Amino acid sequence: MNIVKKIWCGSLFLALAINAAAQNTDVSMPPITQLPFVTPAYKGKLQVREIIIKGNKKTKGYMILREIQFKPGDSISISTLNESFQLAKQQVYNTALFHEVTVTLAMITAFQINVIVTVKERWYIFPTPQFQPVDRSLNEWLVKYNGDLSRVNYGVKFEHYNFSGRRDPLHLYVLNGYTKNLAFSYSQPYSNNALTQGFGVGGGFSENREVAYKTSTDNKILFFTNNNFVKKNAYGNISLRLQKGILFRHLFNIAYSSLTVSDSVISASFNPNYFNTKGATNGLIDFTYTYQYTNANNAAYALKGVTSYLSLSKRGLGFTGGTNRFVVEAAYNKFWAHAHNWYTSLQVIGNVKLPFEQPYINQKAIGYANANLRGLEYYVVDGVAFGIFKSTLKKKLFSFSIPMPFSSSLIPSLPFSIFAKTYVDAGYCYNKKKYDTDLNNRLLYTGGFGIDILTLYDISLKIEYSFNQLGQHGLFFESR
Repeated sequence: MNIVKKIWCGSLFLALAINAAAQNTDVSMPPITQLPFVTPAYKGKLQVREIIIKGNKKTKGYMILREIQFKPGDSISISTLNESFQLAKQQVYNTALFHEVTVTLAMITAFQINVIVTVKERWYIFPTPQFQPVDRSLNEWLVKYNGDLSRVNYGVKFEHYNFSGRRDPLHLYVLNGYTKNLAFSYSQPYSNNALTQGFGVGGGFSENREVAYKTSTDNKILFFTNNNFVKKNAYGNISLRLQKGILFRHLFNIAYSSLTVSDSVISASFNPNYFNTKGATNGLIDFTYTYQYTNANNAAYALKGVTSYLSLSKRGLGFTGGTNRFVVEAAYNKFWAHAHNWYTSLQVIGNVKLPFEQPYINQKAIGYANANLRGLEYYVVDGVAFGIFKSTLKKKLFSFSIPMPFSSSLIPSLPFSIFAKTYVDAGYCYNKKKYDTDLNNRLLYTGGFGIDILTLYDISLKIEYSFNQLGQHGLFFESR
């Protein structure tokens, strides 16, 4: 506990000191060269005569133009020129279609410019063999199951992230091993002429040799297995996307799954509250609306800006009983860039499920997806309401590039950026007393320090040494 408190105090002190003393520095692009005729007192505007796109081979040019907030004919104030170009570069880069974006200008007349957007496209096609542990994290597979190769899925995953050049990803999965999974998904974010509407479809079938049927008193997932497939799931979904601006979007999704588990799972010996119904097969229909806002220099690894979302989800056609639930979830993430390559961030996420009487499959809370506390990776905390606060202080140590061992105009070198960091997390998860565990209904807090390695295509490797309030500490790895 003393160690965690020291880390917390130290992080807070440094964050406050840097926020108070340092000026924001740009992390998305270098400043635009000062125009020779512009003085500090000049308040004029420059008109954009043309936006020229260069370097795109697969991607349609109008898909790039759609992400730029100004259009030909618009006028940009000299005082906001650099900021406007930064936002344009940020939005084009955050399509995840390019590994390099530059935005420059060419003077046409004293008051007219051409804007030149030069991109270097990523490699979009990834037919890759798969070798994936089935556990929630690499640490859990290595530590709890000693890297047991029988707990691995293998197969082929085909991904095309720009199928028709319209930023439309296509995914196909064929997996065997501990789990069988056949799945596909396709989305077209801008399917109308105005580039404001899109859609998505997906579906698949999976079989699992184990099913999480309960969470133990000490917050470990308990699995049911009998050497056969004990869980089957057939599922499909359709979605609608609306995006008139460049920073926010609305997503609507309808999903249906037919989920079957072994009869033993819902018996009195294991968990009769698994579905909160008598049958071992349940048809789950989910309606979800999500509002997303992204204004960050790098959506995948943000150092400056804001990201947030609000999600409303309804499962089932009723209001109580069975698997019916209504969920409100929201997250807000703020990132600051400071002088001398220092960065801070604050992240908040919360979730409420109604009614509070929920079956086991609806109680996932802390420890799943992005709702985690660094230092509690081996634990899950079920509940019908939770909140998480995460604070991070980091320093960019250095960047370098390694030439590729083969000649490639697409990827001439492999870039790396190394960040050192310290962090403190806190959270709280509420559940009804009859489902109480050691970590429910109490304040949770963790802390630690680590290194982030950022490389090509925003792939990041996180190496963290964390402490928790249980007096435990250890080394953890995460890759994204």
